[in-house]
Amino acid sequence: MDSVASRVLAVLGAFGADHRNLSLTQLSRRTGLPLATTHRLVGELAAWGALERDAQGRYRIGLRLWEVGSLAPRGLGLREMALPFLEDLYEATHENVQLAVLDGADVVYVERFAGRSSVGVRTRVGGRWPAHSTGVGLVLLAYAAAGTQERYLAGPLARFTDRTITDPDRLRRELAQVRRCGYAVSDGQVTLDALSVAAPVHGTADDVVAALSIVVRAGSVAPAALAPAVRTAARGISRALRAQPQSFRSMEGP
Repeated sequence: MDSVASRVLAVLGAFGADHRNLSLTQLSRRTGLPLATTHRLVGELAAWGALERDAQGRYRIGLRLWEVGSLAPRGLGLREMALPFLEDLYEATHENVQLAVLDGADVVYVERFAGRSSVGVRTRVGGRWPAHSTGVGLVLLAYAAAGTQERYLAGPLARFTDRTITDPDRLRRELAQVRRCGYAVSDGQVTLDALSVAAPVHGTADDVVAALSIVVRAGSVAPAALAPAVRTAARGISRALRAQPQSFRSMEGP
């Protein structure tokens, strides 16, 4: 029998970017839990503040969960340290600027700025994307431990456009190129009209704890022309993190 914790996590995991508001019946269906069990768990989560109920009787993620999430050093803590540098890069370019961390096989975006006239992107704060297809993901994979890389390379590599790297050997060569250059380029791998240039953010032990990227319209500018500004912003965030070692020690593991 599933534990109570796994059932609670199933209820919370039922919500997503395309399922922000769910009825009790929808939650029961999406979790596979009996309606009575779902009703009991949802009631307890709502009482604690993890869920909120709207006027139509549907549920959404509550502010209490956001409060707890804000304590994660790789989330809002990292975001607060990085914001001045993200803002500077955005003001200099008025293009999409993004900050992400690696979580398993995905990158999770912890902050982004989007210009009104910049190319559309399919990312959002808190959203996930397979690492191999994104600029930030290529950086994070390139500087990840060898075991992490090999596990990723052994898994399925989803294709989103005809430019997405889905061959493990080619991806391995691409990661080596990122380490040589100090930045990554993802050209048309997520959508054909977008070009991403990303650079690593280092923590107190010089491990790469995050990646910063700028996303522009494909063909509008050479990647090499964007790399200096992106790398400068990433180095600025790295210096800020090193100045606060106690706050961000847990970002780098033991």
